[in-house]
Amino acid sequence: MKLTVTVITRDEARHIEAALQSVAWADEIIVVDSGSTDDTVSIARRMATRVEVREWPGYGAQKNYAAEIASNDWILSLDADERVTPELGEEIRNTLKAAPTHCGYRLPRVTWYLGRWIRSTDWYPDYQLRLYDRRAARWNTRRVHESVEADRAPGILRHELQHYAYRDISHHLATIDRYTTLAADQWFSEGRRTNGLEMLLHPRFAFLRNYLLRGGFRDGAVGLLVSRMNAYYVFLKLAKLWERQTAISNRQSALEKT
Repeated sequence: MKLTVTVITRDEARHIEAALQSVAWADEIIVVDSGSTDDTVSIARRMATRVEVREWPGYGAQKNYAAEIASNDWILSLDADERVTPELGEEIRNTLKAAPTHCGYRLPRVTWYLGRWIRSTDWYPDYQLRLYDRRAARWNTRRVHESVEADRAPGILRHELQHYAYRDISHHLATIDRYTTLAADQWFSEGRRTNGLEMLLHPRFAFLRNYLLRGGFRDGAVGLLVSRMNAYYVFLKLAKLWERQTAISNRQSALEKT
């Protein structure tokens, strides 16, 4: 079974070289860029089999396009801020060599944050379905936290996919702001609504789950910080949903008065 690695990019010059080096053993590497203004494309063209520049249609749609133009049916979808370790690479090659028994495989993902690998909280093991047969699986088109949906239950690989998600706390906060906007839009379009009690309780439950139940306390101050950030993510997502539903309600009230 030959393998194509797909990567979608935009302004990833800081990460793309290391990401592509980690999968240099693949049969094919495809990069689909959505208009980078840095050196992402020029770096990718030195290392990838094929590089295309294409308008941004959304996360899932861009990843599906990258899989569609691949020469092989088996796809490993990699983000620019991720790295395939030699151990994971060997496990992937052995899985394909032995004739896969599943149409997709979930990989445990570990995040590097503030100088250490985080193997606690909601961040770990953070299984991601990234290795899949495009004939039986494809990305959904959610605005954020898109995922691969397979026709059958996926298998699980053992070795970790490394994730360099955040440069620092400021970058983390900016990412939270961007993703919670997308998540609130997704929820609102699906008819989801919230209230003050949910905004009060759910972030607190999220903190307790991250810090106590999922072992954030074992990572000391960094574990506390991650647990608080994850709880803040939950709060901000709900707050932005409440903002959208309130704006609609206020506009309807204004129309009724006129």
